[in-house]
Amino acid sequence: MKKDEVRARIEEVGIIPAIRASSAEDACFAAESVNRGGIPIAEITMTVPQAMEVIADLTRRVPGMIVGAGTILDRETAQRALDAGATFLTSPGLVLEVVEFAAKNDVVVLPGALTATEVITAWKAGADFVKIFPCGQVGGESYIRALKAPLPQIPLIASGGVNQQTALNFVLAGAAALGIGGELIPREDVPLRRKDRILELARRFKKLVKEARSHKSVQ
Repeated sequence: MKKDEVRARIEEVGIIPAIRASSAEDACFAAESVNRGGIPIAEITMTVPQAMEVIADLTRRVPGMIVGAGTILDRETAQRALDAGATFLTSPGLVLEVVEFAAKNDVVVLPGALTATEVITAWKAGADFVKIFPCGQVGGESYIRALKAPLPQIPLIASGGVNQQTALNFVLAGAAALGIGGELIPREDVPLRRKDRILELARRFKKLVKEARSHKSVQ
């Protein structure tokens, strides 16, 4: 899938599930479950054992799913992720060498940032989206709204503090997408293979994003 297609798909779906698991098998189960729930995107964090193998496996077995690599902190890991088949790269903070690597290799990149200065720096370096992390700890939706006022052209992803109570308001505040981890994929449900629970959560979050966007379109 080409860069423009990946970027458009992320914008369309509006949810980026962050997969954190204690085994490769658990990570695959979590990613496939959210995919079945209608969210065909998965960020496999580098904290997952055998993360590169998980990315390669999902890319091969789940056609149409956008599989990215998270917690990318250096150029070498970024290259390994691309070699495994990742179609987007993200990190919890602003790592300029990763942003520049992604821009050079024509791959979508979502660097983390917190301050307005970091957001602007990430955007000028070639970021496709800028992930505001940890968003919930610094004001939540009001912080997204504050950043969007002077920077309306920069698509922001709210990450950290996104749950069923806050998701709608994050989108109304201007978030282009939501980064969601444990609130979408509860850690206790994965080892027990509670697929139905994850499917239900995926549907709920999809509905919240849709409702928020519908409300914004009529404002």
